[in-house]
Amino acid sequence: MTAPRFRLLEVERYEWPFRLRMPFRFGVITVTHGRQAVVRARIGLEGGGEAWGIAAETLAAKWFDKDPRWSDAQNEEQLRRALDLACVATLTGGADTAFAHFANAYADHVAACGREDLNPLVASYGRALLDRAMLDALLKARGMSFANGMRANIGGMAPHAVIPDLAGLDFGRMLGSLTPSRRMHARHTVGLVDPITAADQATRVDDGLPETVEEVAATYRHAWWKLKVGGNVAADVDRLCRIASVLDRLHGYHVSLDGNEQYEDAEGVLALWRAMQAEPRLARLNASIAFIEQPVKRAKALDGAMGALAAERPVIVDESDGPLDAFVQAKALGYAGISSKACKGVWRSLVNLARCRAWNAAEPEPRYFMSAEDLTTLAGACVQQDLALVGTMGLVHVERNGHHFVDGFSGRPKAEAVRFLEAHPDLYADTPRGPRLAIREGMLELGSVLDAVGLGAAIEPDTAAMEPMRKPDWPPA
Repeated sequence: MTAPRFRLLEVERYEWPFRLRMPFRFGVITVTHGRQAVVRARIGLEGGGEAWGIAAETLAAKWFDKDPRWSDAQNEEQLRRALDLACVATLTGGADTAFAHFANAYADHVAACGREDLNPLVASYGRALLDRAMLDALLKARGMSFANGMRANIGGMAPHAVIPDLAGLDFGRMLGSLTPSRRMHARHTVGLVDPITAADQATRVDDGLPETVEEVAATYRHAWWKLKVGGNVAADVDRLCRIASVLDRLHGYHVSLDGNEQYEDAEGVLALWRAMQAEPRLARLNASIAFIEQPVKRAKALDGAMGALAAERPVIVDESDGPLDAFVQAKALGYAGISSKACKGVWRSLVNLARCRAWNAAEPEPRYFMSAEDLTTLAGACVQQDLALVGTMGLVHVERNGHHFVDGFSGRPKAEAVRFLEAHPDLYADTPRGPRLAIREGMLELGSVLDAVGLGAAIEPDTAAMEPMRKPDWPPA
């Protein structure tokens, strides 16, 4: 199809607070509460017609920028400012295709953010939300689902100067070959302070939902798990042994090991790997590890080769995925994969999928891959947009943690939760505590998400029950 061109006419920005039912520690922070940003965008199509679209994403502290200079509140302000810069620039721009809105603005947006001490990963958040809201509007204007729209290249993906390594790629053919996954494994995250068994708990939440790893395994019956490590070899091995004592009871399982930048260099992670290999209690868990997620601090992650570690297990880039060519840089150092997160951008994920396709075509066996990761995607539009993206790309498992650390639609009006349940009865289940993400035998059903007109959600959240997003106080005085 000929990709429609449109202008951005109007943007509304909202946010709302939420609390976690259990604390979640990853990297340098333990999270107990947070805020979600919600963006509505109105577009005007060339030739006539207007439509509204929506996007939602957590304002996550200490992930996009872990600089200790900034407080958690300032991290949130950084993300608001990146969104602000993206909106202002696009509102004053002209008409373009959905992909060209992203690609043509990329360099200027990163530069504008850089002038305000906002790193490229923070910058990507601002564009990601706006691009998703505009794409949702475009799909609704054409009455198309995300999966069908992508396969028809509704966004106009094409070679562009911003991705010179893909200059010869036929994006239309690549997108047309996508085979969406209508069912997907949910990969459960075990955070650094999560209780493994009841013996680890001094107190319980006692809300009727699983709390320990043992209870999660019995309730959701996951086949895929994501295990966080903290940067101390002895402590990490001990904790992994205790987790293995639970997982080894399962008939079969697979694991990703997430370093969250806690190790100084590849040699430190290799020391952890060797200690794990030397521990008999980890024999089955070690054999179940599919890949290792960025274990080295981002300042050094793309400075040196992965060497011996990459020879043991595939290693992926996550937090170092700031510049758009991060995967290209990482490939030269021995990395084999890169994460997809809707908070980093739909177009970024599809560009990196194209790289995997192109690079694997030159290999005797497929080597390069995308992993699907979470940043506490909450029930509603947020989790559904991420699932629409990874489902359309045909991935087979996705990290999910929002359903465990946040109680369903907690913090949202009950009527909103019921509307989402009615619109997506395969994805949610009604419970005595209200609608919640449904994970059955470790699996998520994505049919209604992939078939929904728009970007994964048949309905919109109730913005009347949210707070208008204030003008960001950034840069700090």
